[in-house]
Amino acid sequence: MPGTDAEKTGGLLGRVIDFSGRRRFFIFLAAAALTLWGVWSAKKSQLDALPDLSDTQVIVATEWMGRSPTLIEDQVTYPIATSFLGAPHVKNVRGFTMFGMSFVYVIFEDGTDIYWARSRAIEQLAKIQNKLPPGVTPQIGPDATSVGWVFQYALVDETGKHDLHELRSIQDWQLRYWLQGVAGVAEVASVGGFEKEYQIQVDPDRMKARGVSVGQIASAVRGSNTEVGGRVLEMAQHEYALRGRGYVTGMDDLALAVVATDAAGTPIRLRDVADVTIGGNIRRGLVELDGRGEVVGGIVVMRYGENALDVIERVKAKLAEVAPAMPPGVKVVPVYDRSQLIQESVHTLLENVVTILAIIVLVIGLFLFPLRSALVAAITLPIATAATFIAFYYLGLTINIMSLAGVILALGDMVDSACVLVENAHKEIEAAEREGSPRPRIDVVLASARALGPSMFGALLVLTIAFLPVFTLQGEEGRLFRPLALAKTFSMAFASIFAVTLVPALMVTFLRGRIRPEASNPLNRLAIAAYRPLLRGVLRFRWLVIAAALLLMGATAIPFSRLGSEFMPPLYEGD
Repeated sequence: MPGTDAEKTGGLLGRVIDFSGRRRFFIFLAAAALTLWGVWSAKKSQLDALPDLSDTQVIVATEWMGRSPTLIEDQVTYPIATSFLGAPHVKNVRGFTMFGMSFVYVIFEDGTDIYWARSRAIEQLAKIQNKLPPGVTPQIGPDATSVGWVFQYALVDETGKHDLHELRSIQDWQLRYWLQGVAGVAEVASVGGFEKEYQIQVDPDRMKARGVSVGQIASAVRGSNTEVGGRVLEMAQHEYALRGRGYVTGMDDLALAVVATDAAGTPIRLRDVADVTIGGNIRRGLVELDGRGEVVGGIVVMRYGENALDVIERVKAKLAEVAPAMPPGVKVVPVYDRSQLIQESVHTLLENVVTILAIIVLVIGLFLFPLRSALVAAITLPIATAATFIAFYYLGLTINIMSLAGVILALGDMVDSACVLVENAHKEIEAAEREGSPRPRIDVVLASARALGPSMFGALLVLTIAFLPVFTLQGEEGRLFRPLALAKTFSMAFASIFAVTLVPALMVTFLRGRIRPEASNPLNRLAIAAYRPLLRGVLRFRWLVIAAALLLMGATAIPFSRLGSEFMPPLYEGD
């Protein structure tokens, strides 16, 4: 008669266990391939300290210098913000206005592709361009997230020959463009120093005396910084291109610009009605380095979806490459480098993984003689861990403290199957030797694995789906804990597969020779001797034990009510 579904499943898993134990070469080959694939995936996966919790957003920035916040709010911020309210997949729109500037933050629904969102933003801006004041052109921000700030440096002059104007010019016109071309860099923002300007301070008295208006001065300045082209002139079978060169290269070029002519035809130059000086643009802040005075700084912003550690390494390599091209005495001093936090965080977690692995192997070795029995778990655990990174790579997960924490949470459950199956195999081998059974060792080991393997497979699958409710979290909570849940889920999924494939193959390989009885282990005898009277006492006074447990659980309400709360865990990585 056909068996039940449970029997069919157990039979199928039993055949898988039997095949794995008798065709170990194929199992070991597949395990080695998965391990190499996992190591390759881990090297190719993105690496960061924390998961990116930022929303999918597009920033629309608009300059309208010289205008009041009220005017900009009415004529720039309001039209842009309202145009995005009906855009597809837009969750929220926030507008901020300040003197001369407007910022509109368009926040899209979770899961929206950042470049799709930027394309929609450009389409919306094209529709409302005719509704904005003449000369006002909105621009979208870089394709980066709020956690893209990965590197910051200061430009320092050790000789004292370069002032803040010159350092800012070096940053804006040389160093910024060098770093902007590095792969993975979305933007290099300049901070501190003074943006060099040619400033014209008009004198109303001199203007009135010579009959010159501000409009004439503005027109003369605009015309003095223009180049024009002419036709080609042929002379002696050669062609000469005619052009008028007029780009401003210094203060004298502006000072000598002709504003108008007087009644006698004498040109009135800009220096006759105004003073031309070099100054700095209006500053919104300054940068100091270690309290030693002002410097010029730069902020490197990483492009969306890039590997932070790789981008930082490429930026460092570029800085080392261009260092000889910097003026004498000017050097770049890193002041913020996220790679230290990333490396320390990952090092801490890897150290915990190694520690847990060592403890597991030690415990198994102490309780399950001989020590080679512990190799079953010691080999299975790192292979299952490596295989988990395959899912990381192809799902686009970042290796960070949350995703690695999910792997650590799964380590104990991942090793359970190996421990239980090895212990059961020990008992079956011990019983077979005691009874003098003629069955080969491989048959005894595989029989013990078939007896408990399907149950362990089902138990591990239950643990695999235990974190599924975490996937229902939305917003920042979902982005924070989803990597942990995914890592835990895939770790347990690989562990359940290995419980009926790799573990039986390793058991057949390592469970050879004489297996010492459980009672011969002094640790086992000590544990059994301590546990039996405790078990008898608990069963005898079971109601008292239950009441004490409930009382203890109720007492936790007092300390729980006084605990604080925080969204992010603290990081003690020395950075």
